[in-house]
Amino acid sequence: MSDLITLHPDAQAQLFTDARTANTFTDEPVSDEQLRAIFELAKYPPTAANTQPLRVLFVRDEQPRERLLAHMNEGNRAKTAAAPVVAVLAADTDFHEFIPRVFPIRPQMRDGLAADAVARERMARFNATLQIGYWLLAVRAAGLAAGPMAGFDADGMDKEFFADSSWRSLLVVNIGKPGPNAWFPRLPRLDYDEVVRHA
Repeated sequence: MSDLITLHPDAQAQLFTDARTANTFTDEPVSDEQLRAIFELAKYPPTAANTQPLRVLFVRDEQPRERLLAHMNEGNRAKTAAAPVVAVLAADTDFHEFIPRVFPIRPQMRDGLAADAVARERMARFNATLQIGYWLLAVRAAGLAAGPMAGFDADGMDKEFFADSSWRSLLVVNIGKPGPNAWFPRLPRLDYDEVVRHA
């Protein structure tokens, strides 16, 4: 089946078939240029009405990292402490303010969403989560390993880092070069016929 995919087999392996969540990292630094390159690649996939609600906080330094670690589940703390850089991926519930710029064919959408905070947050979270999938692929495309984790206190993280903003944390991701014994064994995947129906 792989011959039906136009992406080179090496790229398929790097992005999909060989890629796994990293649990250890080397101390090789991740540069600001690498982080920007990840963003520049991940900004293109689709979101509803081109709204792009994903926001990213990068944490490197010791003091903010200690603040971050206080909100991680115990099983995630050691690897988060050791990763060269950690990203907190968040949804901006005020994404609608950018609609006149990013969706100029319907600038009036901004006003409708401004009046409906519940729909706005639902839209922000759904579309930012969609973007996260592409963002993780962009990390892999940069030759780095990603360790995504939902095991953290989101409310505590928001109070710690986003108290004066409209950002709401969704996922924490460790980023770097994989270290020794970085990978758990590959777990089973469901088969096509278990997942797919044809109508």
